[in-house]
Amino acid sequence: MKIRLAGIVTDSFVDGPGVRATVFAQGCPHQCSGCHNPHTHDPLGGVEMEVEEVLAEIDRARHIQGVTFSGGEPFEQATAFAELARRIKATGRHLVLYSGYTFETLLERSRNDGDVFELLSLADWLVDGPYVESLRELSLPFRGSRNQRILLSKESMAAGRALQAMA
Repeated sequence: MKIRLAGIVTDSFVDGPGVRATVFAQGCPHQCSGCHNPHTHDPLGGVEMEVEEVLAEIDRARHIQGVTFSGGEPFEQATAFAELARRIKATGRHLVLYSGYTFETLLERSRNDGDVFELLSLADWLVDGPYVESLRELSLPFRGSRNQRILLSKESMAAGRALQAMA
């Protein structure tokens, strides 16, 4: 299965707890003002890779504790990212998803889209909501603006409401 990416970083310290591999989705409908990754906005940019190639690159980074899907917007390629998430979770690694969509919007989408449901259900954490430049806060762990939340993704899915992992 193919997935369109802006890139992969195998030594991130800022995209979740511990040392992580971060997979950057290509394509984002949110186009937030002040976005940290504006090069990921064009859905036709980046490179197309096989999920197997992405997994091989992650596996080469043996020192990582987890994997993060960032953006762009991973939920715009929910089928491919769900497949990648299944394979990552099979290795026992912690998985963080970043999305410009709120949990509530994704929960609604998941009712009609099994891949969105699966991707949310496989993640340990979801960092949700668009980056809002006027709410920028550099002291917040793992997020850029005060409106964004770090949620326990699986638990939130089970409860049908957002449950915070960190304030």
